[in-house]
Amino acid sequence: MAFTLPELPYAYDALQPYMSKETLEYHHDKHHNAYVETGNKLAADAGMGDLPVEEVVKQSFGKNQGLFNNAGQHYNHIHFWQWMKPNGGGKSLPGKLQTAFDSDLGGYDKFRADFTDAGKTQFGSGWAWVAVKDGKLQIMKTPNGENPLVHGASPILGVDVWEHSYYIDYRNARPKYLEAFVDSLINWDHVLEMYEKAVG
Repeated sequence: MAFTLPELPYAYDALQPYMSKETLEYHHDKHHNAYVETGNKLAADAGMGDLPVEEVVKQSFGKNQGLFNNAGQHYNHIHFWQWMKPNGGGKSLPGKLQTAFDSDLGGYDKFRADFTDAGKTQFGSGWAWVAVKDGKLQIMKTPNGENPLVHGASPILGVDVWEHSYYIDYRNARPKYLEAFVDSLINWDHVLEMYEKAVG
């Protein structure tokens, strides 16, 4: 199952002013596309060219770093584009998510503080996550292209804190980017869809 670059689910300028057309053009068309092209070559070389991306991520972790880096980033970005939408973010969570956030993460305000803090404190490149592990939500952070799949968890929300995700728009102000992501970009419907799959 070769990796393919997904189309963005919105126009390149749809997330402005929080994420610019220029950022999306570079991030999607150049960076994500490079993970797809390199990942396909390395997956084929490793005999994993027919596996779903989730399996490639799990099977290459700790064994084939080059393949893992590209497969992990491909998986992460497939969802990253869907975790955002125009007029997204904010406190209006679908009921089932709100209940889980209240019981597992201490409510929306605590989630917002802890999630943005995970992104701020991830040293260098990486991601901040909300993931389901052992039936409960938890906030995680990972370096580079790593994700919760390799830690026995299912990601339901992630934010990219590699510089190419925010430097054009925010320069070195990563906290402002994270706040804009939570307040104005999150597509809670996709988060709910992934949550429902994760909890069964």
